Amino acid sequence: MNIFRDRETGWIEVICGPMYSGKTEELIRRLRRAQIARQKVAIFKPKIDTRYSDDHIVSHSEQQLPSVSVETVDEIRRHSAEAEVIGIDEAQFFGMELIQLCQNLADKGKRVIVAGLDLDYRGEPFEPIPQLLAVGEYITKTLAICMVCGNPASRTQRLTKDAARVVVGGQDIYEARCRKCFVPPV
Repeated sequence: MNIFRDRETGWIEVICGPMYSGKTEELIRRLRRAQIARQKVAIFKPKIDTRYSDDHIVSHSEQQLPSVSVETVDEIRRHSAEAEVIGIDEAQFFGMELIQLCQNLADKGKRVIVAGLDLDYRGEPFEPIPQLLAVGEYITKTLAICMVCGNPASRTQRLTKDAARVVVGGQDIYEARCRKCFVPPV
């Protein structure tokens, strides 16, 4: 018997850090364990993220799990009614309404696992991750390796001049950087 299924409370787990730090790998690991435990799992990713797949969450190391691509938080709500465990990748793309959804799902007894960037390319907090960190029960901060000096990296360096806050891309556009090697845009 699973003691967590007998409880009437849920919780929020937040996995955050820069690009290339293993956030999606950790999300996939947790979701696979829930599937092995025969829990009902629903997995979501933002429709805007088409880097590796339209219908899977995919880590930079090519681990993957089938997922539903959604545009809105309301779609997550509708598709997760039967789930015991909800996984949400690239949470920074869903906006502030994701906070209330995660709270509501946890209040209904669901385990909600969210992964996303905690800082944007300017090194500033990337909503809604900071707010989810405040209300979540379990927090995991992942670090990458600085692509300049090899130290632990907590930031994502954009290599292009594009000033939009959201620019979906991979190694051609972004590098992991430590505090010392990170250069904020002008």
